[in-house]
Amino acid sequence: MTPSAVLFDLFDTLVLLDRSRLPEVQVNGKARRTTAGHLHRAFQPFAPGLSLEDFVDALFWSWQEAERIRGESHREVTAPERFGMMFLHLGLGHGMVPPEALQMLLATHMQELSKAVVFPEHHADLLRGLAKSHKLAVVSNFDYTPTAWHVLDREGVADLFETIVVSDEVGWRKPSPVIFELALQRLGTAPGDALFVGDRADIDVAGAQGVGMAAAWINRDASPLPEGVRAPEFEIRDLAELERILGV
Repeated sequence: MTPSAVLFDLFDTLVLLDRSRLPEVQVNGKARRTTAGHLHRAFQPFAPGLSLEDFVDALFWSWQEAERIRGESHREVTAPERFGMMFLHLGLGHGMVPPEALQMLLATHMQELSKAVVFPEHHADLLRGLAKSHKLAVVSNFDYTPTAWHVLDREGVADLFETIVVSDEVGWRKPSPVIFELALQRLGTAPGDALFVGDRADIDVAGAQGVGMAAAWINRDASPLPEGVRAPEFEIRDLAELERILGV
């Protein structure tokens, strides 16, 4: 295959989330790996009487509600919107939470979550090699674009991509065609000249194929193809296999 552009999913494709690196917090006698403890401490000056347990309950509810909305409609629920849902669940209505509280929560979550993100060294080598001959892009389902940029900047590869498209900017998540089409438009590339690489067959493969792109599925665990999903053009276990597929 000789595409002129290669588009990548971000999390669990280019970078990996090591949940053992997330901070541990004790809630109701149970240990959890989550940013919730740090978020609660950051929020305490704005709600001094709010217990950790009540905060975590509202935070997890907002995450679950956001996932429900995303699953039903493929609409993105942004991180600011999700925290706003949490505020309402806590009984903190309009005007009761100052803007700086939201900014503190967003910054704290980005800082603690990014510490758990791992970028394999050979992924960087692959990207630098591909960038010499291909247009590169990132297309990610994520609720806060600054975190994606922070991770890629930290690893020194952000400038290798001609565009980085994150669903909170677009308003729609993969497999919606909107997010793929925007990335292709920014690249100035036709779908037939592009390859999409991702770890989710139902989201990355199906979404890319839906707009006419070829897809490479990173199937690290050799999982069966989900029912109703057309087989990808390529199935790989590691990103390094792209060198063989693309002939670089």
